[in-house]
Amino acid sequence: MTFRDDLELASAWVASYVSRVGDLPVQARVQPGDVRAKLPAAPPEHGEPFEAMLRDLDEVILPGITHWNHPRFFAWFANTGSEPGILAELLVAALNVNAMTWLASPAGTELEVTVVDWLRQLLGLPDGWHGHIEDTASTATIAALAAARVQRPGGVVYASREANFSVEKAARLVGLEYRKVDIDDAYRMRTDFPLADATAVVATVGTTGTTSVDPVAELARRCEEAGVWLHVDAAYAGSAAVCPELQWCLDGCERADSLVMNPHKWLFTPMDCSVLWTRKPELLHEAFALVPEYLAATQDAVDLKDFGPALGRRFRALKLWFVLRWYGAEGLRELIREHVRLAQLFASWVDADPDWEVVAPHPFSTVCFRHKAADNHALAAAASATGEVFVASTTLRGVAAIRLAIGNSRTTEDDVRRAWEVLRACA
Repeated sequence: MTFRDDLELASAWVASYVSRVGDLPVQARVQPGDVRAKLPAAPPEHGEPFEAMLRDLDEVILPGITHWNHPRFFAWFANTGSEPGILAELLVAALNVNAMTWLASPAGTELEVTVVDWLRQLLGLPDGWHGHIEDTASTATIAALAAARVQRPGGVVYASREANFSVEKAARLVGLEYRKVDIDDAYRMRTDFPLADATAVVATVGTTGTTSVDPVAELARRCEEAGVWLHVDAAYAGSAAVCPELQWCLDGCERADSLVMNPHKWLFTPMDCSVLWTRKPELLHEAFALVPEYLAATQDAVDLKDFGPALGRRFRALKLWFVLRWYGAEGLRELIREHVRLAQLFASWVDADPDWEVVAPHPFSTVCFRHKAADNHALAAAASATGEVFVASTTLRGVAAIRLAIGNSRTTEDDVRRAWEVLRACA
């Protein structure tokens, strides 16, 4: 067998998987240790054919996969490994470049700068911002808080009680104290907290629990007056701003010091791809730039390693480029709008059933709801155990609720309707 033969086997496997993933159980049906028990305890002494690896992929690995690419994956924030992204990942592996400096990958660097600026334009963010790609929003937040610490060392990071826990982790990693701020009736961050001891405030556009949108404009005003860095976590809901009617979600973000948004959440780009913009790139550069002699800078070029924690940088820009070109702005808007429509339709079904209730605003593609009498944590687990759907539960103001998050490009109204049927049957 030649490499080309194996490549054809791999492409056939991928095409088959993408076409049949909707027929597989969404959540893995294994117990801890089941997969490892089927794996050899020691590495092979001799090389094995690719066919054997594909066989074990089917027989050993696939039963232990929770299928994030499934159209009825509704837990956390659903995503898509879309066709152009899958193809790009193959090419990224074949090229195998490290886009740490311009010299290490001129095209990798310049494509990243360009495609990130394309995305900035689609979202309606200010011209002139520096942008680059990190692996996840967790890393991007670390970078933003490190820059904030350069501007104002030794203070406190304030974020909503509904902020993602990665914000607290980032504060710990850069050695800053973290404090949670209370929320209002719509689960948004309150703005009446003291800023005298603050290094940074982190506002969220689309919180993990409810997809609430913090009052960014007011927070920006207060941070500007106090000389405090404002970072916006728009990892999920930022994608919605490709639609003009949803760009309200980024109101005030033009006054933030930094903003992160994840194309690998709701913009159909495979994991991992997180874009960080800032209007103060000089402070990120001060936080991260080191130039050893063996990585000398190139005159008039940008070395993206100098704006974040990582030295080794995958060629993530290629898959974002492919996704933006494959769908175009029109195609992206069509998918986002359909997901929002499906979420509102689902919420209407919940509202119409006297045994159920919607428990939080749902402006995007995620609905938080609950059965009025059941144990909703157990109910979410039971629905997921059917293999038909995968949903996650949460706790809002001490009350258990279920989240249904739509974000897969292959999700249809039939998939959402099936989720509702399964949940009602389990209740």
